Amino acid sequence: MATNKPALASRLMAHPLVRIVLGMVLTFAAVPLTMIVASKLVEKPYRVAWPQLLAAVLVWFGYRFYVRRVEKRQPTELATQGMGRELATGLLLGAGLVALTFAVLAALGVYRFGGVNSPGLAILLPLAELVLVGMAEEMMFRGVIFGVTERSLGGKAAVAISALVFSLAHLPNEGLSVPAVGALAAYGVLQAALYMKTRRLWICIGTHVAWNYCVSQVFSSTVSGHAATDGLLRGELVGNAMLTGGVFGVEGSLVTLLLIAAAAAFWLRRGPNLMNRGR
Repeated sequence: MATNKPALASRLMAHPLVRIVLGMVLTFAAVPLTMIVASKLVEKPYRVAWPQLLAAVLVWFGYRFYVRRVEKRQPTELATQGMGRELATGLLLGAGLVALTFAVLAALGVYRFGGVNSPGLAILLPLAELVLVGMAEEMMFRGVIFGVTERSLGGKAAVAISALVFSLAHLPNEGLSVPAVGALAAYGVLQAALYMKTRRLWICIGTHVAWNYCVSQVFSSTVSGHAATDGLLRGELVGNAMLTGGVFGVEGSLVTLLLIAAAAAFWLRRGPNLMNRGR
């Protein structure tokens, strides 16, 4: 008896690579579009924070649209119940990891504390961009790439592949080094472990935002090769580039690599059964 094969379009939409590409496009497309439109329609002095926040909202809608229309499921990983608690947990984890990193660097003599700047409202302005970055990257790398890969190849492959892609996505950043690639990959593993533990993206978003904000706006240090700005604390990294991270910043430090890898191993061990999820 002849059987009806699924239509070509249905087979394509079911392919993991097609889903990953669609998910990435639908999630991230709002970011450049929003920035281009805002730059064309609004003068620069009036483009403070709101374009990034608008883009973050559109990223959220884009990801939900992808999950519902392409994956044909409910985006439970973005459910709002418990969101505040999970975001707060992620923020504390990210901030704590940054504080521990700089404490170790200070103990090693490569971070020299120089004082405290007067805090003002300007220190909060970068939050808009960092919220956008945290949401977009976590939805793409954990929500799309990890999620699709886990359902196709299983948890272990999803952890490895999503972490590798996350680290490779930072290749264009100035000053990238082998320790930096390792630290980024370890961070990708940590975020995947947190996602597997909670099956939610909020804790990952919180950790991501807190890491970037604390490195740049609290410790006034370089983030992933982007120029350092004046934050709450005055300080500088001096000495061996293997410890300071060099041009790439603290994320290229061997200390950062070891601490993030230890945190990733800890969270992976807290949910060992989740490693077997998927095929």
